[in-house]
Amino acid sequence: MPLPLKHGLDLLHDPRLNKGTAFTGPERDALRLRGLLPPRVLTIEQQLDRIMENFHAQASDLERYIYMVALQDRNETLFYRAVLEHLPEMMPVIYTPTVGEACRRFGHIFRRPRGLYISTEDRGRMVKVLRNWPERDVRVIVVTDGERILGLGDLGAYGMGIPIGKLALYTACGGIHPAHCLPVMLDVGTENPELLRDPLYTGLLQHRVRGTDYDDFLEEFVTAVQTVFPAALIQFEDFATGHAIGLLARYREQVCAFNDDIQGTAAVTLAALLVSGRLSGRRLGEERPLFFGAGSSATGIADLITAALRQEGLGETEARGRTWLFDTQGLVVAGRAGLPAFKRAYAHEHAPIGSLEEAIRVVRPTALVGLSGQPQVFTESVLRSLAEVTHRPVVFALSNPTARAECTAEQAYAWTDGRAVFSSGSPFDPVELGGRRLVPSQTNNAYVFPGLGLGLTASGARRVTDSMLLAAARALVDQAEDALLRDGALFPPLSRIREVSLRIATAVARVAAAEGLATRPVPGDAVAWLTGAMYQPVYPRYLEPARSP
Repeated sequence: MPLPLKHGLDLLHDPRLNKGTAFTGPERDALRLRGLLPPRVLTIEQQLDRIMENFHAQASDLERYIYMVALQDRNETLFYRAVLEHLPEMMPVIYTPTVGEACRRFGHIFRRPRGLYISTEDRGRMVKVLRNWPERDVRVIVVTDGERILGLGDLGAYGMGIPIGKLALYTACGGIHPAHCLPVMLDVGTENPELLRDPLYTGLLQHRVRGTDYDDFLEEFVTAVQTVFPAALIQFEDFATGHAIGLLARYREQVCAFNDDIQGTAAVTLAALLVSGRLSGRRLGEERPLFFGAGSSATGIADLITAALRQEGLGETEARGRTWLFDTQGLVVAGRAGLPAFKRAYAHEHAPIGSLEEAIRVVRPTALVGLSGQPQVFTESVLRSLAEVTHRPVVFALSNPTARAECTAEQAYAWTDGRAVFSSGSPFDPVELGGRRLVPSQTNNAYVFPGLGLGLTASGARRVTDSMLLAAARALVDQAEDALLRDGALFPPLSRIREVSLRIATAVARVAAAEGLATRPVPGDAVAWLTGAMYQPVYPRYLEPARSP
């Protein structure tokens, strides 16, 4: 490739161009690097050995997170090479559960800004702010207002760690070039009193903007994105339930946008439920899920299950009737006053029930899905009741981070006599029970959103539809391995994530083309086309080696 415009220290300080000690002798001469680096030239493999040695030497996962962020800030290629080659141990560090602790302490571990911070002080000039971003070909924007970070609540501007982490997975797992990714923090204030008292807080020291002012602020942002980055997919991330549902309803038919907490969680959970049927012997239409937690994620999953059942031929009423919700007031039933619209679709005719254990005995669910953010609410009596009403119960403890999980893998297996099909939002170690080794699955959105994003951006999709989400879920189901299923693992190992993402991207791009929503041609051999489009963490050669005479 041609020589970069930068040279010397400017080149070494550009994480996208920097190769560190891997610059060759001729490159050092041509790029004015001679003397600025130790004399020995190392390969990227040797550099990676040093990175992993230092990674393992850190005293805690938070320190490992800080170490990897520092690497990302100085050498992007080496960062993604390390993440991709060691994904099973890297993902819990650069994303959930460690990213939750990193967000809680974001202002205290802050080193170097990444992404764009747009605050209410920028109203009226968002186009100008977006144009401050140095990259012009932005294809994925992950944006949050920090109000509902994982299960930790309102972290305000500290929530920026989530878009940064999500986009790292778009690149590592989905092969979207890091130059095409933009994390955005929309700072509208915070209601967290600890942050408002924190002398190192990096956001606005004000209460959250609400109502029409908030809506107008988001409208200006979405409109500005269409002006500056018209080809970008907008992923809304970790917004509070009311805003999350409202934003998705408002923009999903206008721009290429989706909400990973609602739709990504829905796709991966639907896939997990479909795969679990291979162990339980139940078809999707025979499942009767009970959701503990009735927010946007739960109703998003319920909506996608309904869409899948309708594809299989069930009517709307019958499809919705399979699913029940349980919230802070108990079982969601039709007679309850004041139900928000997104819950009413799953409010069935029934007497009120305030106890989860009683609800299980009455509803007789085949699957119990936790999305409450309340740790240890799937007690022994709850899970034993579930095991009494269904022979092979599905137990999904999906709240993040790990400390917020409704139960542990060991509890789910032990309290159902090893019969549970278990999955969680954050990872758990394998469990030994009665001479069997059970491997808990992780129903992690990272199995879906990177491939979904690759398919959407490669095809230039104008919208994100339920058909695309269903195609993504079924493509993931097709990747399940029977040998691993026998031990309880619903999904392939993370080491196969790029292959999984490629299959999902292929399915999504084909749906975009079939629905007339693709703005770029999708070739017949979409797999090869997408494979060629995937970013590989390999150093560029700024000077071609001399040819032999």
